[in-house]
Amino acid sequence: MTSKSIISSRSRFDAGTKSWGLRTAVALSSVVLTGCVSAWLIPNGPITTAQVWWVMLTSIAVGLLAGVGLRSPWAMLLAPLVYVLCFELVRPSGVVPTTGAFRLDNSYGILALLVGRGFHGLVALLPLMLGAGLGAFISRSSSDHTWLKAAPLIILAALVVGLAIGNRIPARTPPIVDAEGQPVPGSIAELTAVSLGGQAQTIMIRAQSADLPVLLYLSGGPGQSDLPYSRVLLEDLTQDFVVVSWDQRGTGKSYPALYPTASVTLEQAVADTIELTDYLRQRFAEEKIYLLGESWGTTLGVLAVQQRPDLYYAWIGSGQMVSQRETDRQLYRDVLALAERTGNTTLSEQMMAFGEPPYADTPYPNAAVMGLYDQLGQSYRPPQDYIDRGTAAHLGPWGIMGSEYSLVDKVNVLRGLIDMFTLMYPQLQGIDFRQDVPQLGVPVYIFDGAAELPARRDLVLEWFNQLDAPQKQLYTFDNAGHSVAFEQFSALHEILTGTIVPATYPAP
Repeated sequence: MTSKSIISSRSRFDAGTKSWGLRTAVALSSVVLTGCVSAWLIPNGPITTAQVWWVMLTSIAVGLLAGVGLRSPWAMLLAPLVYVLCFELVRPSGVVPTTGAFRLDNSYGILALLVGRGFHGLVALLPLMLGAGLGAFISRSSSDHTWLKAAPLIILAALVVGLAIGNRIPARTPPIVDAEGQPVPGSIAELTAVSLGGQAQTIMIRAQSADLPVLLYLSGGPGQSDLPYSRVLLEDLTQDFVVVSWDQRGTGKSYPALYPTASVTLEQAVADTIELTDYLRQRFAEEKIYLLGESWGTTLGVLAVQQRPDLYYAWIGSGQMVSQRETDRQLYRDVLALAERTGNTTLSEQMMAFGEPPYADTPYPNAAVMGLYDQLGQSYRPPQDYIDRGTAAHLGPWGIMGSEYSLVDKVNVLRGLIDMFTLMYPQLQGIDFRQDVPQLGVPVYIFDGAAELPARRDLVLEWFNQLDAPQKQLYTFDNAGHSVAFEQFSALHEILTGTIVPATYPAP
């Protein structure tokens, strides 16, 4: 080979190397930039339908650029790896479990990983891999285009299309129907967002007529979304009430309102409740409304009623809470007694490691105790109509299969359970209604389950007996535990329409 040929070959090699290096740099730089921008714009991952679209489309475009630049199937692995590293390094430290440090030693930690980083990875990395694979496929010679090499791309494409279809399915609540299954004329069945405390929060309104008294239901948790459950189990009430269910700040469809997390305070939650009450009063031209709470919702509801008794006809408590701190301490002692009774030294050691409540900013000890509720309480069988109605609804775990949730809402239901609880529950430790709420300025009706955990029920009975109210009544059900209003929905309807409304609602 002549010196000219050698020089020419080296020149072509150098040019090719520089071209490859430039293409690689551009390809990886685009992924780095995308990861960094995503960490800045959506540090918690996509939490709205619009953000899911943005992440998916951006990932496909950047993946294509990376695949064309690298011209190698390895781009399908390299691009996602670079994206994840950049995102995790640049985004601020997470203050809630779904974005915080990994916890793989318990089921709640694993769930937090799946619905936080896991969902983000699903909607970002699958399209990124697909784009990178397509880019590499089309940039290579036609002789490399075989069905065998295209098979992974076909599978990825099917998964991404499935995600896109899922993200397009809108949330809805079914219409109010008559015995023949036809929509009731003049009825209301809507999901709507209202601004409360400067943040959009979702409510569900269901009624056969807008002229009925308004009943606002406050769900438990903190962080639990009950839209499908309340739609199914409180449906009978729509004959006599405008039934309003609310995904509170940081919960379910209102999960995006969790941010900024500094806004998640007990005082703000009470203010949101009162603001929503005023919205409903004005919309339905009512002087006052009825307030029904479940579990954490009873804490929120009692505080709202105490602050503004002029807004409510009556307070109805189900699974009433009185003192979270005292309940948790009693549950701690009950679990230790259970461990001793059953000879479960592992459980005893776990509880001793947790220490006595309260727990500052972690849901994991509480989650461990929640998993033992069935062993701590007495066994009972709820009414058959409750079992049948819940089974027929096919709502899935935590109700995530309800039509009220879009794809990202389903994930946010689980995120809210963990994150909202982590932020709000420590703020409840100073509350004890036995000292803080000796009286309420409205009629009080408590739905009491005889099978409720003694750590809760004993405090409720003590508080109720000493409570000063214009009128008060305790309804005890042997076949009910914590969720009395749901378990005894038929009795709830009968008592509301037969006793509470006649005694509290003004005559026309």
